[in-house]
Amino acid sequence: MRFSSTIRRRELLARSIALAAGAALSGLPRGLFASELITLDVAYAGSMGSLMEGPIKAAAAQTLKMEMRGRAQGSTALAQLIVGENIRPDVFICVTPGPMLTIFRAGKAGSARPIAHTEMVIAYSPKSKFAAKLHDAAEGKARWWEVLQEPGLRFGRTDPITDPQGRNIVFTVMLAAKIYQQPNLMKKILGPALNEQQIFTEPMVQARLQSGELDAASAYKIQPGSFNLPYIVLPKEINLSGPNVATEHHDIVLNIGSKGWQPEPLIYYAAVLKNAFNSRGGEAFVDWLIGPEAQAIFRRFNYDPPGAALALHP
Repeated sequence: MRFSSTIRRRELLARSIALAAGAALSGLPRGLFASELITLDVAYAGSMGSLMEGPIKAAAAQTLKMEMRGRAQGSTALAQLIVGENIRPDVFICVTPGPMLTIFRAGKAGSARPIAHTEMVIAYSPKSKFAAKLHDAAEGKARWWEVLQEPGLRFGRTDPITDPQGRNIVFTVMLAAKIYQQPNLMKKILGPALNEQQIFTEPMVQARLQSGELDAASAYKIQPGSFNLPYIVLPKEINLSGPNVATEHHDIVLNIGSKGWQPEPLIYYAAVLKNAFNSRGGEAFVDWLIGPEAQAIFRRFNYDPPGAALALHP
């Protein structure tokens, strides 16, 4: 009975947001329809935490009159939770197409819109004993991939099974090995794909970099600035910013168990789920994310525009 009551309450909220969203889309003052913020549940890629829980949440409350309740986690893990019906957000935002395609295959969404893109970098700790060498790499005075092979250097990354970033650093090193003709680079920098000594949750990677427990770590360009961490910009041919990385490098494959992955462009996609309690609010939110106000916020947080990226469909 408690579950049924919860469903009824959410359905009432959904009806309320339909009025508010209708006002938003028609240009009418939202205050005519609601005096309180309407809840919107958003599950988003863990790399977006600082942006989503800070200026996006505040601006959504101000402009859309919505209280965004966020859940941050690796995009692949979130997609699996949604498919398994363990969570039921109104909006899902992921990085790379793969997690969204998982949602499509389960019939959970009908389309997804690109809202931003980023690229891979190497963040490092100013407290590291290797900070000077890492700084030289950032300045182009040393080869980043040689510095990361320094004995005793502690490198951090996320789980490649549950988090696209955990796979993307592997792809970056595999591409570097191919392009720089360094066949053992993966082993020398990362060890095995599932290296327990390097793998942490995303918040722990950043925290350990700040404290100096890690010397360097994988990151998206959007992340280090929020933590006042320096980083090494990587060449375009390996930073996964290009839209055709999979077709250009079809020979790059990461196999873990029976699962195989190929490189994907680092594009963020947003979709309203078909079973969303607040679908109208979700649509208004996604429309707003690609509009000028939200996109200006993205730029301030070092996200790049989606460019020519196309919407995803099943």
